[in-house]
Amino acid sequence: MKRWIIMSWLVMGWVNSIAQSFELLDKQDSYQSGVSQVLRIPLSIKNTTDKAQFYVFRKVQDDLNTTQKGYFCFDKTCLEPGIEEFTRKIEAGETLQNLYFTIETGLLGGQHSIKFEIFPQGSVYQTIERPISVTIDEHNVKAMVFHSKDITIHDVYPNPVSDQASIDYSIHNELIKAKVVIHNILGKPLGDYELPPSENKVKIQADELPAGVYFYTLYLNNEGVFTRKLIVRK
Repeated sequence: MKRWIIMSWLVMGWVNSIAQSFELLDKQDSYQSGVSQVLRIPLSIKNTTDKAQFYVFRKVQDDLNTTQKGYFCFDKTCLEPGIEEFTRKIEAGETLQNLYFTIETGLLGGQHSIKFEIFPQGSVYQTIERPISVTIDEHNVKAMVFHSKDITIHDVYPNPVSDQASIDYSIHNELIKAKVVIHNILGKPLGDYELPPSENKVKIQADELPAGVYFYTLYLNNEGVFTRKLIVRK
């Protein structure tokens, strides 16, 4: 009996030791966004061992609808939608940052569930599950990026975009000439879009642009006011 108890203690100690080989840093379990927006869910862990280890981040469940896309992004590089797993080497004591599961929220609101499994490669018995609840609000107000006595303008959506994006705006001074210019990272203009006072939305055509990072600049009377990033994905 005594020998059995000692063996049980040893097994429990071994299980506890392997279960602590990494720490899940992001504890938030619910997120909220609006339609036609981009939501990024961080997936950060710390390797708590004294050696480098490959870790697997696997999406095992989601109920996103057909107007929505979900994919892993690390720094500025994103995997294709449909790739369910991301693997990364993490050095001893290192914290993995800048890994996100990105959701293009689409056109429909609602409640969604996503579940991830995270574990050291080859050690699925150390798996930590991370269930996430996502609420998409159809009435969520799009972010305002600039406001003056002449104009109020909201951020482009969706962003990233694959074919067509929109910018909502309101002209307060009908004498002002407002336009948005799309340009590449070298500053070469690729498209001009006038903002008529009689309207409040402009459509940005991105279907002919190769995938990559672009920028859009608001001009008031031919003077640049602000610039923001636009990402095109195919």
